[in-house]
Amino acid sequence: MTELVLDLADKVAGVGVRTSYGDPVDVGGSTIVPVALGYYGFGGGSGSGEGDVGEDRQGHGEGSGGGGGGVSIPLGAYVGRGGEVRFEPNVIGLLLVATPFVWALGKTLRWIIRALKH
Repeated sequence: MTELVLDLADKVAGVGVRTSYGDPVDVGGSTIVPVALGYYGFGGGSGSGEGDVGEDRQGHGEGSGGGGGGVSIPLGAYVGRGGEVRFEPNVIGLLLVATPFVWALGKTLRWIIRALKH
């Protein structure tokens, strides 16, 4: 099982860079490079058997495991036109990324205000 996890880690080591910036695309005289926030995760498992391990166990064993997933949120694109490059954001994607930070900030401010009142 250890070798499987190490093999997977070697194969996905460079995925972060490729999911962050897409391949440049030429559209109507402009070069567009998409930008996304991407992350992934995976898991594993194993099993064993036989032997007295505890009161509730019958001395038999099994095992299993698995899991994985990933997310890519489009943040916007770099647009190059006439020697000028600018970032054009995807407002919905930026709101999705900012929501957890805003929530955490609100909880922190609430805690600080309560502490200052007492």
